[in-house]
Amino acid sequence: MSFADLKSKRQPSSKSYVSVLSPPASVPTQSSPQASRSRSVQHDTTPGEFYKQLPASLEIRRSEHSGRGLWTRECLKAGTVILSVEPHSFALSNQHLDSHCSSCAKATSTSPLMRCSGCATVWYCNNSCQKTDWNLHKRECSALQTWAKAAPSDALAVPSDAVRCLGRILRQIKSKGLDSDWSKEIQAMQSHRVSLQQPASVEAHTHLAHSVVRYLGLEAPSELAEFGVRSAGDLVDLISRFSTNTFALTVPSLTPIGVSVSPLVALINHSCLPNAVVLFPRSGKYNAKEPIMNVVALREIAAEEEVLTAYIDTTLPKSQRQKVLEETYYFTCQCLLCKRDSTIIDPREALWCPRRCGGMCPLPNEENPLSRCTNCKVTITDPYGVMDATRIGQEALDKATFLQSCDHTKAKQLTTNVIPILLSAGLTPSCHPLLALLKLHQSLLVSSFSDQLSQELLDESIRTAAKYTAGLSTVLDEGHPVRGVALAELGKLLAVDEPAPSSPPQTNTFPPSGPARLKMAYETLLRAREELLVGFGRDNDGGEVGQNVRDSIVSSEKELGVWTTGVRNALEDIPRPVRASLGR
Repeated sequence: MSFADLKSKRQPSSKSYVSVLSPPASVPTQSSPQASRSRSVQHDTTPGEFYKQLPASLEIRRSEHSGRGLWTRECLKAGTVILSVEPHSFALSNQHLDSHCSSCAKATSTSPLMRCSGCATVWYCNNSCQKTDWNLHKRECSALQTWAKAAPSDALAVPSDAVRCLGRILRQIKSKGLDSDWSKEIQAMQSHRVSLQQPASVEAHTHLAHSVVRYLGLEAPSELAEFGVRSAGDLVDLISRFSTNTFALTVPSLTPIGVSVSPLVALINHSCLPNAVVLFPRSGKYNAKEPIMNVVALREIAAEEEVLTAYIDTTLPKSQRQKVLEETYYFTCQCLLCKRDSTIIDPREALWCPRRCGGMCPLPNEENPLSRCTNCKVTITDPYGVMDATRIGQEALDKATFLQSCDHTKAKQLTTNVIPILLSAGLTPSCHPLLALLKLHQSLLVSSFSDQLSQELLDESIRTAAKYTAGLSTVLDEGHPVRGVALAELGKLLAVDEPAPSSPPQTNTFPPSGPARLKMAYETLLRAREELLVGFGRDNDGGEVGQNVRDSIVSSEKELGVWTTGVRNALEDIPRPVRASLGR
Protein backbone atom coordinates (compact mmCIF):
# COMPACT_ATOMS: atom_id res chain seq x y z
CA MET A 1 0.00 0.00 0.00
CA SER A 2 1.44 3.38 -1.01
CA PHE A 3 1.30 6.47 1.14
CA ALA A 4 -1.23 7.93 -1.30
CA ASP A 5 -3.41 4.84 -0.87
CA LEU A 6 -3.11 5.10 2.89
CA LYS A 7 -4.49 8.62 2.89
CA SER A 8 -7.10 8.04 0.19
CA LYS A 9 -8.98 5.71 2.52
CA ARG A 10 -9.77 8.72 4.67
CA GLN A 11 -10.30 11.35 2.02
CA PRO A 12 -13.30 12.25 -0.15
CA SER A 13 -13.52 10.82 -3.61
CA SER A 14 -12.52 14.08 -5.30
CA LYS A 15 -8.92 14.05 -6.49
CA SER A 16 -6.73 16.91 -5.33
CA TYR A 17 -4.22 18.54 -7.67
CA VAL A 18 -2.98 21.25 -5.34
CA SER A 19 -2.58 19.11 -2.27
CA VAL A 20 1.03 18.40 -3.37
CA LEU A 21 1.72 21.97 -2.21
CA SER A 22 -0.07 21.44 1.16
CA PRO A 23 1.81 18.91 3.28
CA PRO A 24 0.56 18.08 6.77
CA ALA A 25 2.05 19.34 9.99
CA SER A 26 2.28 17.83 13.42
CA VAL A 27 -0.44 19.83 15.11
CA PRO A 28 -3.29 21.51 13.22
CA THR A 29 -4.27 25.07 13.78
CA GLN A 30 -7.86 26.08 14.28
CA SER A 31 -7.64 29.75 13.50
CA SER A 32 -6.40 32.18 10.93
CA PRO A 33 -3.16 34.18 10.91
CA GLN A 34 -5.07 37.26 12.02
CA ALA A 35 -6.90 35.47 14.80
CA SER A 36 -3.76 33.73 15.97
CA ARG A 37 -2.33 36.95 17.36
CA SER A 38 -4.97 37.03 20.07
CA ARG A 39 -4.29 33.50 21.30
CA SER A 40 -2.63 32.63 24.54
CA VAL A 41 0.83 31.78 23.23
CA GLN A 42 3.76 30.45 25.21
CA HIS A 43 7.39 30.06 24.21
CA ASP A 44 8.34 26.40 23.83
CA THR A 45 12.11 26.45 23.99
CA THR A 46 12.78 22.91 25.20
CA PRO A 47 12.00 21.16 21.85
CA GLY A 48 14.09 23.76 20.04
CA GLU A 49 17.21 22.41 21.74
CA PHE A 50 17.37 19.49 19.31
CA TYR A 51 15.93 21.22 16.23
CA LYS A 52 19.38 22.17 14.98
CA GLN A 53 18.10 23.49 11.63
CA LEU A 54 15.77 26.06 13.25
CA PRO A 55 16.92 29.51 12.03
CA ALA A 56 17.22 32.50 14.35
CA SER A 57 14.31 34.21 12.55
CA LEU A 58 11.85 31.56 13.82
CA GLU A 59 10.79 30.34 17.22
CA ILE A 60 8.78 27.35 18.42
CA ARG A 61 5.80 28.42 20.49
CA ARG A 62 2.74 26.72 21.88
CA SER A 63 -0.82 28.08 21.75
CA GLU A 64 -3.83 26.85 23.67
CA HIS A 65 -5.77 26.09 20.49
CA SER A 66 -3.21 24.70 18.07
CA GLY A 67 -0.36 23.34 20.15
CA ARG A 68 3.17 23.83 18.87
CA GLY A 69 3.89 25.97 15.85
CA LEU A 70 6.51 28.19 14.22
CA TRP A 71 6.42 31.96 14.78
CA THR A 72 8.47 34.70 13.19
CA ARG A 73 10.80 36.93 15.17
CA GLU A 74 11.12 39.43 12.35
CA CYS A 75 9.14 40.73 9.37
CA LEU A 76 9.48 38.52 6.30
CA LYS A 77 8.78 39.76 2.77
CA ALA A 78 6.82 37.81 0.17
CA GLY A 79 9.14 35.40 -1.62
CA THR A 80 11.45 34.98 1.38
CA VAL A 81 12.76 31.46 1.97
CA ILE A 82 11.76 30.98 5.61
CA LEU A 83 13.22 27.51 5.99
CA SER A 84 15.51 25.37 3.86
CA VAL A 85 16.15 21.85 5.14
CA GLU A 86 17.07 18.37 4.03
CA PRO A 87 14.24 15.91 4.72
CA HIS A 88 14.99 13.41 7.46
CA SER A 89 13.95 10.75 5.01
CA PHE A 90 12.26 10.35 1.62
CA ALA A 91 11.27 7.61 -0.79
CA LEU A 92 10.17 7.66 -4.41
CA SER A 93 6.82 6.21 -5.39
CA ASN A 94 7.11 2.86 -7.12
CA GLN A 95 6.15 4.23 -10.54
CA HIS A 96 8.97 6.79 -10.35
CA LEU A 97 11.79 4.51 -9.20
CA ASP A 98 13.15 3.95 -12.71
CA SER A 99 12.75 7.58 -13.86
CA HIS A 100 14.19 9.49 -10.87
CA CYS A 101 17.40 9.22 -8.91
CA SER A 102 16.90 7.62 -5.49
CA SER A 103 19.65 9.83 -4.06
CA CYS A 104 18.83 13.35 -5.33
CA ALA A 105 15.31 12.72 -6.73
CA LYS A 106 16.23 14.33 -10.04
CA ALA A 107 14.42 13.15 -13.14
CA THR A 108 16.35 11.37 -15.85
CA SER A 109 17.46 13.66 -18.67
CA THR A 110 19.54 12.84 -21.72
CA SER A 111 21.72 10.27 -19.97
CA PRO A 112 20.13 7.08 -18.60
CA LEU A 113 20.05 6.32 -14.91
CA MET A 114 22.27 3.65 -13.33
CA ARG A 115 20.48 0.75 -11.65
CA CYS A 116 21.67 -0.85 -8.42
CA SER A 117 23.08 -4.21 -9.44
CA GLY A 118 22.08 -5.76 -6.13
CA CYS A 119 18.35 -5.16 -5.75
CA ALA A 120 17.74 -3.96 -9.34
CA THR A 121 15.08 -1.69 -7.87
CA VAL A 122 16.59 1.77 -7.31
CA TRP A 123 18.34 3.95 -9.87
CA TYR A 124 20.91 6.74 -9.68
CA CYS A 125 22.14 9.67 -11.77
CA ASN A 126 25.78 8.60 -11.53
CA ASN A 127 28.38 6.98 -9.30
CA SER A 128 28.46 10.03 -7.06
CA CYS A 129 24.75 9.78 -6.25
CA GLN A 130 25.06 6.04 -5.72
CA LYS A 131 27.93 6.51 -3.26
CA THR A 132 26.02 9.26 -1.44
CA ASP A 133 23.01 6.99 -0.96
CA TRP A 134 24.95 3.81 -0.20
CA ASN A 135 25.12 4.43 3.55
CA LEU A 136 21.32 4.12 3.64
CA HIS A 137 20.73 1.80 0.71
CA LYS A 138 23.16 -0.89 1.86
CA ARG A 139 20.77 -1.63 4.72
CA GLU A 140 17.74 -1.94 2.44
CA CYS A 141 19.28 -3.55 -0.64
CA SER A 142 19.04 -7.08 0.72
CA ALA A 143 15.60 -6.34 2.20
CA LEU A 144 14.33 -5.37 -1.25
CA GLN A 145 15.69 -8.59 -2.71
CA THR A 146 14.06 -10.69 0.02
CA TRP A 147 10.75 -8.88 -0.44
CA ALA A 148 10.81 -9.45 -4.21
CA LYS A 149 11.45 -13.18 -3.81
CA ALA A 150 8.46 -13.55 -1.46
CA ALA A 151 6.12 -11.37 -3.54
CA PRO A 152 3.10 -13.25 -5.01
CA SER A 153 3.24 -11.19 -8.21
CA ASP A 154 5.43 -8.73 -10.11
CA ALA A 155 3.05 -5.92 -9.18
CA LEU A 156 3.89 -6.49 -5.51
CA ALA A 157 7.60 -7.10 -5.98
CA VAL A 158 8.54 -3.71 -4.53
CA PRO A 159 7.21 -2.42 -1.18
CA SER A 160 5.36 0.90 -1.22
CA ASP A 161 7.01 4.26 -0.71
CA ALA A 162 5.49 4.39 2.80
CA VAL A 163 7.05 1.05 3.79
CA ARG A 164 10.43 1.95 2.31
CA CYS A 165 10.46 5.41 3.91
CA LEU A 166 9.50 4.02 7.32
CA GLY A 167 12.16 1.36 6.92
CA ARG A 168 14.80 4.03 6.35
CA ILE A 169 13.59 6.02 9.36
CA LEU A 170 13.77 3.02 11.68
CA ARG A 171 17.20 1.99 10.43
CA GLN A 172 18.48 5.54 10.96
CA ILE A 173 17.05 5.62 14.48
CA LYS A 174 18.94 2.43 15.24
CA SER A 175 22.11 3.72 13.59
CA LYS A 176 22.10 7.22 15.10
CA GLY A 177 20.89 6.12 18.52
CA LEU A 178 17.62 6.63 20.37
CA ASP A 179 19.03 9.64 22.24
CA SER A 180 20.30 11.44 19.13
CA ASP A 181 18.74 14.76 18.17
CA TRP A 182 17.71 13.19 14.84
CA SER A 183 15.73 10.46 16.61
CA LYS A 184 14.24 12.86 19.15
CA GLU A 185 12.83 15.00 16.33
CA ILE A 186 11.05 11.96 14.90
CA GLN A 187 9.73 10.99 18.33
CA ALA A 188 8.51 14.56 18.97
CA MET A 189 6.16 14.54 15.98
CA GLN A 190 2.49 14.54 16.92
CA SER A 191 0.70 11.19 17.10
CA HIS A 192 -3.07 10.90 16.72
CA ARG A 193 -3.26 7.33 17.97
CA VAL A 194 -6.04 8.17 20.45
CA SER A 195 -8.09 9.65 17.61
CA LEU A 196 -8.00 6.53 15.44
CA GLN A 197 -11.60 5.38 15.39
CA GLN A 198 -12.61 4.79 11.79
CA PRO A 199 -12.25 1.16 10.68
CA ALA A 200 -10.56 2.18 7.43
CA SER A 201 -7.90 4.15 9.31
CA VAL A 202 -7.25 1.32 11.75
CA GLU A 203 -7.02 -1.21 8.92
CA ALA A 204 -4.62 0.98 6.91
CA HIS A 205 -2.37 1.56 9.92
CA THR A 206 -2.37 -2.14 10.79
CA HIS A 207 -1.50 -3.17 7.25
CA LEU A 208 1.35 -0.65 7.10
CA ALA A 209 2.68 -1.78 10.48
CA HIS A 210 2.77 -5.46 9.45
CA SER A 211 4.41 -4.55 6.13
CA VAL A 212 7.17 -2.57 7.85
CA VAL A 213 7.90 -5.44 10.27
CA ARG A 214 8.16 -7.88 7.35
CA TYR A 215 10.30 -5.46 5.32
CA LEU A 216 12.79 -5.19 8.19
CA GLY A 217 13.12 -8.99 8.18
CA LEU A 218 11.44 -9.46 11.56
CA GLU A 219 8.84 -11.95 12.66
CA ALA A 220 6.80 -9.80 15.05
CA PRO A 221 6.50 -6.20 16.33
CA SER A 222 8.05 -7.34 19.61
CA GLU A 223 11.41 -7.53 17.80
CA LEU A 224 11.43 -3.77 17.12
CA ALA A 225 12.93 -2.78 20.48
CA GLU A 226 16.33 -2.04 18.95
CA PHE A 227 14.58 0.49 16.70
CA GLY A 228 13.01 2.28 19.68
CA VAL A 229 9.64 0.56 19.33
CA ARG A 230 9.00 -1.35 22.55
CA SER A 231 5.27 -1.98 22.42
CA ALA A 232 2.28 -2.19 20.10
CA GLY A 233 1.37 1.33 21.21
CA ASP A 234 4.80 2.61 20.18
CA LEU A 235 4.36 1.04 16.74
CA VAL A 236 0.92 2.61 16.27
CA ASP A 237 2.36 5.95 17.38
CA LEU A 238 5.12 5.66 14.79
CA ILE A 239 2.67 4.87 11.99
CA SER A 240 0.39 7.71 13.11
CA ARG A 241 3.27 10.19 13.21
CA PHE A 242 4.28 9.16 9.73
CA SER A 243 0.75 9.27 8.29
CA THR A 244 -0.09 12.76 9.58
CA ASN A 245 3.32 14.41 9.26
CA THR A 246 4.43 13.29 5.83
CA PHE A 247 4.99 15.64 2.91
CA ALA A 248 4.64 14.97 -0.78
CA LEU A 249 8.02 14.89 -2.49
CA THR A 250 7.52 16.84 -5.72
CA VAL A 251 9.38 17.79 -8.85
CA PRO A 252 9.89 21.55 -9.42
CA SER A 253 6.66 21.74 -11.44
CA LEU A 254 4.80 20.44 -8.36
CA THR A 255 4.01 16.91 -9.59
CA PRO A 256 4.25 14.44 -6.68
CA ILE A 257 6.83 11.68 -7.07
CA GLY A 258 7.14 10.30 -3.57
CA VAL A 259 6.98 10.92 0.16
CA SER A 260 9.25 12.80 2.58
CA VAL A 261 9.51 13.55 6.29
CA SER A 262 10.80 16.69 8.03
CA PRO A 263 9.89 17.03 11.73
CA LEU A 264 10.89 20.70 11.80
CA VAL A 265 8.72 21.70 8.84
CA ALA A 266 5.96 19.50 10.27
CA LEU A 267 5.69 21.91 13.20
CA ILE A 268 3.98 24.43 10.92
CA ASN A 269 0.23 24.63 11.50
CA HIS A 270 -2.61 24.84 9.01
CA SER A 271 -4.79 27.54 7.50
CA CYS A 272 -6.92 27.44 4.34
CA LEU A 273 -5.57 30.97 3.80
CA PRO A 274 -1.85 30.18 4.27
CA ASN A 275 0.93 32.72 4.39
CA ALA A 276 3.57 30.19 3.33
CA VAL A 277 4.02 27.12 1.15
CA VAL A 278 6.25 24.02 1.23
CA LEU A 279 7.96 22.86 -1.96
CA PHE A 280 11.13 21.56 -3.60
CA PRO A 281 12.33 24.29 -6.02
CA ARG A 282 15.66 22.65 -7.03
CA SER A 283 17.69 25.79 -7.68
CA GLY A 284 19.35 28.77 -6.05
CA LYS A 285 21.77 28.80 -3.16
CA TYR A 286 19.64 26.38 -1.13
CA ASN A 287 20.21 23.29 -3.25
CA ALA A 288 23.66 22.15 -2.15
CA LYS A 289 22.30 18.64 -1.60
CA GLU A 290 19.03 17.68 -3.18
CA PRO A 291 16.24 17.17 -2.49
CA ILE A 292 15.95 20.32 -0.38
CA MET A 293 12.63 21.29 1.18
CA ASN A 294 11.84 25.02 1.23
CA VAL A 295 9.20 26.95 3.15
CA VAL A 296 8.51 30.18 1.25
CA ALA A 297 6.49 33.23 2.37
CA LEU A 298 3.53 33.86 0.03
CA ARG A 299 2.94 37.34 1.40
CA GLU A 300 4.56 39.66 3.91
CA ILE A 301 4.57 38.00 7.33
CA ALA A 302 4.77 40.40 10.23
CA ALA A 303 7.05 39.90 13.21
CA GLU A 304 5.39 37.83 15.94
CA GLU A 305 3.03 36.22 13.38
CA GLU A 306 2.59 32.47 13.02
CA VAL A 307 3.78 30.74 9.87
CA LEU A 308 0.91 28.75 8.35
CA THR A 309 0.65 26.43 5.38
CA ALA A 310 -2.32 24.57 3.90
CA TYR A 311 -2.39 20.82 4.43
CA ILE A 312 -4.98 20.26 1.73
CA ASP A 313 -6.18 21.43 -1.66
CA THR A 314 -7.60 24.87 -0.88
CA THR A 315 -9.44 25.06 -4.20
CA LEU A 316 -11.92 22.55 -2.78
CA PRO A 317 -15.25 23.77 -1.31
CA LYS A 318 -15.48 24.20 2.46
CA SER A 319 -17.40 20.97 3.06
CA GLN A 320 -14.76 18.87 1.31
CA ARG A 321 -11.86 20.70 2.97
CA GLN A 322 -13.40 20.16 6.40
CA LYS A 323 -14.04 16.49 5.67
CA VAL A 324 -10.41 15.84 4.74
CA LEU A 325 -9.08 17.77 7.73
CA GLU A 326 -11.37 16.02 10.19
CA GLU A 327 -10.81 12.50 8.84
CA THR A 328 -7.09 12.79 8.14
CA TYR A 329 -5.77 15.37 10.61
CA TYR A 330 -8.46 15.16 13.31
CA PHE A 331 -9.47 18.79 13.69
CA THR A 332 -12.03 21.31 12.47
CA CYS A 333 -10.50 24.31 10.76
CA GLN A 334 -11.70 27.73 11.89
CA CYS A 335 -9.59 29.97 9.65
CA LEU A 336 -11.10 33.09 8.10
CA LEU A 337 -11.98 31.25 4.90
CA CYS A 338 -13.83 28.50 6.77
CA LYS A 339 -15.58 31.04 9.02
CA ARG A 340 -16.54 33.34 6.14
CA ASP A 341 -20.05 34.76 6.28
CA SER A 342 -22.39 32.40 4.44
CA THR A 343 -23.91 35.37 2.61
CA ILE A 344 -20.61 35.91 0.79
CA ILE A 345 -20.35 33.70 -2.29
CA ASP A 346 -17.34 31.42 -2.38
CA PRO A 347 -16.01 31.26 -5.98
CA ARG A 348 -15.32 27.56 -5.34
CA GLU A 349 -19.10 27.10 -5.32
CA ALA A 350 -20.45 29.70 -7.73
CA LEU A 351 -22.50 30.09 -10.91
CA TRP A 352 -22.67 32.96 -13.35
CA CYS A 353 -25.85 35.00 -13.25
CA PRO A 354 -28.32 33.49 -15.77
CA ARG A 355 -29.00 37.04 -17.02
CA ARG A 356 -25.26 37.58 -17.52
CA CYS A 357 -25.34 40.78 -15.48
CA GLY A 358 -21.83 40.13 -14.21
CA GLY A 359 -22.95 38.87 -10.82
CA MET A 360 -22.73 35.35 -9.38
CA CYS A 361 -25.08 32.91 -7.69
CA PRO A 362 -24.21 30.37 -5.00
CA LEU A 363 -24.08 26.79 -6.20
CA PRO A 364 -27.41 25.18 -5.20
CA ASN A 365 -27.42 22.04 -3.07
CA GLU A 366 -29.96 19.66 -1.56
CA GLU A 367 -30.13 21.61 1.70
CA ASN A 368 -30.54 24.95 -0.03
CA PRO A 369 -31.69 24.62 -3.66
CA LEU A 370 -32.77 28.27 -3.86
CA SER A 371 -30.07 30.33 -5.54
CA ARG A 372 -30.22 33.93 -6.74
CA CYS A 373 -27.76 36.41 -8.20
CA THR A 374 -26.14 38.69 -5.65
CA ASN A 375 -26.28 41.54 -8.14
CA CYS A 376 -29.62 41.53 -9.98
CA LYS A 377 -31.36 39.08 -7.60
CA VAL A 378 -32.65 36.85 -10.41
CA THR A 379 -33.34 33.26 -9.29
CA ILE A 380 -31.90 30.17 -11.01
CA THR A 381 -34.79 28.45 -12.75
CA ASP A 382 -33.41 24.88 -12.74
CA PRO A 383 -31.35 24.34 -9.57
CA TYR A 384 -31.78 20.57 -9.68
CA GLY A 385 -30.41 20.51 -13.21
CA VAL A 386 -27.35 22.35 -11.94
CA MET A 387 -26.99 19.87 -9.08
CA ASP A 388 -27.24 16.97 -11.53
CA ALA A 389 -24.55 18.54 -13.73
CA THR A 390 -22.28 19.04 -10.71
CA ARG A 391 -22.78 15.43 -9.63
CA ILE A 392 -21.97 14.19 -13.14
CA GLY A 393 -18.90 16.40 -13.14
CA GLN A 394 -17.63 14.93 -9.86
CA GLU A 395 -18.18 11.39 -11.09
CA ALA A 396 -16.38 12.17 -14.35
CA LEU A 397 -13.47 13.73 -12.46
CA ASP A 398 -13.08 10.66 -10.27
CA LYS A 399 -13.25 8.27 -13.21
CA ALA A 400 -11.01 10.28 -15.54
CA THR A 401 -8.41 10.70 -12.78
CA PHE A 402 -8.37 6.94 -12.33
CA LEU A 403 -8.18 6.27 -16.08
CA GLN A 404 -5.54 8.83 -17.05
CA SER A 405 -2.64 6.44 -16.44
CA CYS A 406 -4.22 3.31 -17.95
CA ASP A 407 -6.66 4.56 -20.62
CA HIS A 408 -5.65 8.01 -21.79
CA THR A 409 -8.16 8.09 -24.65
CA LYS A 410 -11.13 7.25 -22.42
CA ALA A 411 -10.05 9.79 -19.81
CA LYS A 412 -9.80 12.54 -22.44
CA GLN A 413 -13.18 11.55 -23.87
CA LEU A 414 -14.72 11.96 -20.42
CA THR A 415 -13.28 15.41 -19.79
CA THR A 416 -14.09 16.53 -23.33
CA ASN A 417 -17.75 15.53 -22.94
CA VAL A 418 -18.38 16.70 -19.38
CA ILE A 419 -16.69 20.13 -19.30
CA PRO A 420 -19.21 21.63 -21.78
CA ILE A 421 -22.05 20.32 -19.58
CA LEU A 422 -20.68 22.20 -16.57
CA LEU A 423 -20.07 25.34 -18.60
CA SER A 424 -23.62 25.19 -19.96
CA ALA A 425 -24.92 24.82 -16.41
CA GLY A 426 -23.26 28.15 -15.63
CA LEU A 427 -20.40 27.02 -13.36
CA THR A 428 -17.59 29.57 -13.14
CA PRO A 429 -14.06 28.34 -13.99
CA SER A 430 -13.17 28.55 -10.28
CA CYS A 431 -16.07 26.30 -9.24
CA HIS A 432 -15.48 22.71 -8.18
CA PRO A 433 -15.41 20.25 -9.94
CA LEU A 434 -15.00 22.31 -13.13
CA LEU A 435 -11.64 23.76 -12.08
CA ALA A 436 -10.19 20.28 -11.43
CA LEU A 437 -11.59 18.96 -14.71
CA LEU A 438 -10.02 21.86 -16.62
CA LYS A 439 -6.61 21.06 -15.15
CA LEU A 440 -6.95 17.36 -15.92
CA HIS A 441 -8.21 18.05 -19.45
CA GLN A 442 -5.27 20.37 -20.12
CA SER A 443 -2.85 17.67 -18.98
CA LEU A 444 -4.51 15.06 -21.18
CA LEU A 445 -4.46 17.36 -24.21
CA VAL A 446 -0.81 18.27 -23.80
CA SER A 447 0.17 14.62 -23.42
CA SER A 448 -1.47 14.04 -26.82
CA PHE A 449 1.04 16.37 -28.54
CA SER A 450 3.51 13.53 -28.94
CA ASP A 451 1.10 11.63 -31.19
CA GLN A 452 0.13 14.40 -33.56
CA LEU A 453 0.11 18.13 -32.93
CA SER A 454 -2.64 19.84 -34.87
CA GLN A 455 -3.77 23.45 -34.83
CA GLU A 456 -7.11 22.41 -33.35
CA LEU A 457 -5.46 20.43 -30.54
CA LEU A 458 -3.06 23.27 -29.71
CA ASP A 459 -5.83 25.88 -29.69
CA GLU A 460 -8.05 23.73 -27.46
CA SER A 461 -5.15 23.25 -25.06
CA ILE A 462 -4.60 27.00 -24.88
CA ARG A 463 -8.29 27.74 -24.31
CA THR A 464 -8.46 25.12 -21.56
CA ALA A 465 -5.28 26.42 -19.92
CA ALA A 466 -6.65 29.98 -20.04
CA LYS A 467 -9.89 28.94 -18.31
CA TYR A 468 -7.94 27.00 -15.69
CA THR A 469 -5.61 29.92 -15.02
CA ALA A 470 -8.57 32.29 -14.73
CA GLY A 471 -10.20 29.97 -12.22
CA LEU A 472 -7.05 29.69 -10.13
CA SER A 473 -6.59 33.47 -10.05
CA THR A 474 -9.98 33.71 -8.33
CA VAL A 475 -9.31 31.26 -5.50
CA LEU A 476 -5.52 31.49 -4.98
CA ASP A 477 -3.57 34.58 -3.99
CA GLU A 478 -1.16 36.24 -6.39
CA GLY A 479 2.25 34.64 -6.07
CA HIS A 480 0.95 31.20 -5.18
CA PRO A 481 3.24 28.67 -6.91
CA VAL A 482 0.30 26.79 -8.42
CA ARG A 483 -0.77 30.01 -10.15
CA GLY A 484 2.78 30.65 -11.30
CA VAL A 485 3.15 27.19 -12.79
CA ALA A 486 -0.25 27.46 -14.51
CA LEU A 487 0.71 30.80 -16.06
CA ALA A 488 4.04 29.35 -17.17
CA GLU A 489 2.28 26.44 -18.87
CA LEU A 490 -0.16 28.79 -20.61
CA GLY A 491 2.68 31.03 -21.78
CA LYS A 492 4.62 28.10 -23.18
CA LEU A 493 1.56 26.79 -25.00
CA LEU A 494 1.03 30.19 -26.58
CA ALA A 495 4.69 30.19 -27.67
CA VAL A 496 4.44 26.83 -29.46
CA ASP A 497 4.85 27.20 -33.22
CA GLU A 498 1.45 27.00 -34.87
CA PRO A 499 1.14 23.94 -37.14
CA ALA A 500 -1.34 25.75 -39.42
CA PRO A 501 -1.64 29.43 -38.45
CA SER A 502 -4.55 31.44 -39.82
CA SER A 503 -3.75 33.37 -42.98
CA PRO A 504 -4.46 36.20 -42.61
CA PRO A 505 -4.57 36.12 -38.76
CA GLN A 506 -8.10 36.11 -37.38
CA THR A 507 -9.19 39.01 -35.17
CA ASN A 508 -11.42 38.95 -32.08
CA THR A 509 -10.79 35.25 -31.55
CA PHE A 510 -9.00 33.37 -28.81
CA PRO A 511 -6.34 32.32 -29.01
CA PRO A 512 -5.03 34.86 -31.51
CA SER A 513 -2.75 33.84 -34.32
CA GLY A 514 0.61 34.96 -35.61
CA PRO A 515 2.46 37.86 -33.95
CA ALA A 516 -0.45 38.60 -31.61
CA ARG A 517 -0.16 35.11 -30.14
CA LEU A 518 3.59 35.48 -29.67
CA LYS A 519 3.11 38.82 -27.92
CA MET A 520 0.49 37.26 -25.63
CA ALA A 521 2.92 34.42 -24.86
CA TYR A 522 5.61 36.93 -23.94
CA GLU A 523 3.30 38.92 -21.66
CA THR A 524 1.97 35.74 -20.00
CA LEU A 525 5.49 34.47 -19.33
CA LEU A 526 6.42 37.80 -17.76
CA ARG A 527 3.45 37.47 -15.39
CA ALA A 528 4.43 33.89 -14.62
CA ARG A 529 8.00 34.93 -13.86
CA GLU A 530 6.85 37.52 -11.30
CA GLU A 531 4.58 35.04 -9.54
CA LEU A 532 7.20 32.29 -9.55
CA LEU A 533 9.74 34.61 -7.90
CA VAL A 534 7.31 34.83 -4.98
CA GLY A 535 5.99 31.27 -4.84
CA PHE A 536 9.34 29.52 -5.28
CA GLY A 537 11.44 32.14 -3.52
CA ARG A 538 13.32 35.18 -4.79
CA ASP A 539 16.59 33.83 -3.42
CA ASN A 540 15.91 30.71 -5.51
CA ASP A 541 15.39 32.87 -8.62
CA GLY A 542 11.92 31.36 -8.89
CA GLY A 543 13.22 27.79 -8.71
CA GLU A 544 13.93 25.60 -11.69
CA VAL A 545 10.56 26.50 -13.19
CA GLY A 546 11.25 30.21 -12.83
CA GLN A 547 14.63 29.89 -14.50
CA ASN A 548 13.10 27.94 -17.39
CA VAL A 549 10.48 30.66 -17.79
CA ARG A 550 13.23 33.29 -17.82
CA ASP A 551 14.88 31.43 -20.71
CA SER A 552 11.53 31.27 -22.52
CA ILE A 553 11.10 35.02 -22.07
CA VAL A 554 14.51 35.66 -23.64
CA SER A 555 13.62 33.35 -26.53
CA SER A 556 10.28 35.13 -27.04
CA GLU A 557 12.00 38.52 -27.00
CA LYS A 558 14.36 37.38 -29.72
CA GLU A 559 11.50 35.98 -31.79
CA LEU A 560 9.51 39.18 -31.42
CA GLY A 561 12.62 41.14 -32.40
CA VAL A 562 13.08 39.04 -35.52
CA TRP A 563 9.45 39.56 -36.44
CA THR A 564 9.69 43.34 -35.90
CA THR A 565 12.88 43.54 -37.92
CA GLY A 566 11.34 41.48 -40.70
CA VAL A 567 8.31 43.77 -40.90
CA ARG A 568 10.56 46.85 -40.98
CA ASN A 569 12.69 45.36 -43.76
CA ALA A 570 9.62 44.40 -45.73
CA LEU A 571 8.28 47.94 -45.47
CA GLU A 572 11.59 49.37 -46.66
CA ASP A 573 11.32 47.22 -49.79
CA ILE A 574 7.95 48.77 -50.64
CA PRO A 575 8.17 51.76 -53.03
CA ARG A 576 8.04 55.11 -51.23
CA PRO A 577 4.71 56.24 -52.81
CA VAL A 578 3.09 53.00 -51.67
CA ARG A 579 4.54 53.39 -48.16
CA ALA A 580 3.16 56.93 -48.06
CA SER A 581 -0.30 55.63 -48.91
CA LEU A 582 0.05 53.13 -46.07
CA GLY A 583 0.87 55.93 -43.65
CA ARG A 584 4.51 54.80 -43.18
